[in-house]
Amino acid sequence: MTRADSTKKLLRLYPVPSQEIAINGLYLAHRAHELGRPGLPFVYANFLSSLDGRIALEDIDKGLSFIPKHLTTDSDFSLFMELHAQADCLITHGGYMRALGEKRLGNILQVTDKDLLEWRRINGLPEQPAIVIASASLNFPIHSSLLETKQTVYIATGRNASPERIRFWQAQGFPVLSAGTDRMVEGTPLLNILASLGLKSIYLIAGPKMLDTVVRDKQLSRLYLTLTHQLMGGNDFRTLLTGSALGQVGNLKLESLFLELGSPAGAGQFFAQFSLPCCFVTGK
Repeated sequence: MTRADSTKKLLRLYPVPSQEIAINGLYLAHRAHELGRPGLPFVYANFLSSLDGRIALEDIDKGLSFIPKHLTTDSDFSLFMELHAQADCLITHGGYMRALGEKRLGNILQVTDKDLLEWRRINGLPEQPAIVIASASLNFPIHSSLLETKQTVYIATGRNASPERIRFWQAQGFPVLSAGTDRMVEGTPLLNILASLGLKSIYLIAGPKMLDTVVRDKQLSRLYLTLTHQLMGGNDFRTLLTGSALGQVGNLKLESLFLELGSPAGAGQFFAQFSLPCCFVTGK
């Protein structure tokens, strides 16, 4: 996919009054890279969901999840990459690295658009963000693009992860961050470590389990959600969160809402931005 047509506009529904807004530059204007401060990074996540809450469907026989192509659009990907361009760190996970290695998913570990690369340069960000790979099993490949771009790569796991796998990654020259009381990575210890490393704008692209822990630990500053006007169905699927009920910790405050009609084809979609009142949020 590429960035959206430069002439394309969205209809802002909130805040009022409504007006048409160009899609290109919409999320760049949020300047997430300026919202964190030393020791307190700005942590934001972005998800794409159908109207019935599916972010992916699962093939139980193969043990794999996949995003239906008709759920995705150039507009959503363009805004995804604008958020990507503002990060000094991306948090992904071992499952994505395995899918990338098997060519089941595309590579979203680098900023590749020339305009966004120039935007990063002008705004004092490194050419590419650091990468954190969260994994309990520590069984995944390192994609060749990370070596080619010489991106800083951290591997995060829990305290009870396999010592053998930890030594394996350390021997390859990758720092291993202990960020959980068992095998799973947890939000608070991970983000405390990343804050100590001086990272200030952290983009979460790691899926439902990581979203669950950062929300539960009150570490998420902002949630971006693209909601397509589609009913996906399917008995086996993934949704935004895992785990037990959140209660008031899951309360969100709507900051903005945009509408696009006719995309996906035959439907439309909302682009919503939420802050979490319980968590650190600075700026608008």
